[in-house]
Amino acid sequence: MGFSTGKRKSRDEEDTLSSDFPMDDLSDDVLERVLSWLPTSCFFRMSSVCKRWKSSESSKSFKLACSQIPARDPWFFMIHDNDSNSSSFVFDSTENNWKNLNHLNRNRRDFIPVASSGGLLCFRCSISGDFLIRNPLTGSSRHLPSPISQDNNKPLQAVAMITTTVTPSSYKLVTISGEIPNLSYRFYESTSDSWSKDEELLVKNNEYNDSTSHDDDTDIGTVYFLSKTGNVVVASNNLQRSPSKQYSSVITVKDDAEIVYFLSSSGTIVACDLTKRCFTELPKLLPPFLEYSIDLVECNGTMYVILLSEFFESASLRIWRLDEKNRNWVHAGMLPPAMSHELYGRKGDVNCVGGAGNKILVCFNANPPEVYYRYFVYDLVAEEWSELPRCFKDGEAVDFVSALSFQPRIEATV
Repeated sequence: MGFSTGKRKSRDEEDTLSSDFPMDDLSDDVLERVLSWLPTSCFFRMSSVCKRWKSSESSKSFKLACSQIPARDPWFFMIHDNDSNSSSFVFDSTENNWKNLNHLNRNRRDFIPVASSGGLLCFRCSISGDFLIRNPLTGSSRHLPSPISQDNNKPLQAVAMITTTVTPSSYKLVTISGEIPNLSYRFYESTSDSWSKDEELLVKNNEYNDSTSHDDDTDIGTVYFLSKTGNVVVASNNLQRSPSKQYSSVITVKDDAEIVYFLSSSGTIVACDLTKRCFTELPKLLPPFLEYSIDLVECNGTMYVILLSEFFESASLRIWRLDEKNRNWVHAGMLPPAMSHELYGRKGDVNCVGGAGNKILVCFNANPPEVYYRYFVYDLVAEEWSELPRCFKDGEAVDFVSALSFQPRIEATV
């Protein structure tokens, strides 16, 4: 057995070692496999290395090698409040920096980002209701006509997207329409390039533990209560969403069961089992006058709830997951008090998204008269919180209200 002497190799020794494995001697197939493991941001710099690397960008075998990478760290597609499509800033969680994909992502201004899965984003036209599926890296896109006719009076409740395993780039888009208890769903499959017929969802008996439920409070309309200072506070049950989060939902697949979760207008979580064609409203975590802002995310096939509340002159931001077996809520994480206390009293909102792997991005924004934005990322495995740096353009800070998560995959096709 050899032992290291602890001495650093000289430049000549390093050159000798590197010459033993010259990149030029690698076959195209092996080279493409090596390049496919590089961070995605490197792909845009390949053309400046050499002609051979540049040719790999358009190679079908290189894209096939990229598709065989099991997972990539998420990029977060950031969304503005009023002008959702004015720019295309993303946060690269691998390099921990901001990127602007504006030169690759020119959509019509009336298309609002509503869902994402794998390496694709889904946009919906606010006028016609049509959809646009796009790879934000390559700019390739597909236009999907709205599955709901103009004379249909069923309001759209949720839009969810999932990447399937039929082919590396196949995906499914699901829409939930109607008013509770008359809900229905339709789905689009890329493999068949068609929408399914409208299917009704039946009401499922509530089987969840009543100890965490506050169903008696959900029908009381507006709640009035006194704050510690004696001021009357109004807590409305009508949930307000930004345009980009209006149809926000998550979809999970477990034991061949596809379940879409979305927030109703009253703030309750609705679970739609597409396999059994039924839905149920999940129990509230807190009484309505304690729930301040709520959102849903999906990570590794599990649905999580992020809940912002205020109590005893302090703010609390916690993450919960639903234990299907015991039918109750389980605490999964909490923003440290030193960080969450700064959110107290700002009348802000949380808009969240789950990233590939185990990351959850929380966007906090306060409405005027105070403008306040913060972005936190929680790692479910490491159980660690971090805060994203501010994004700047031309020396000025750029603010966002929400985000969509996608895996940066140049091979993803529509």
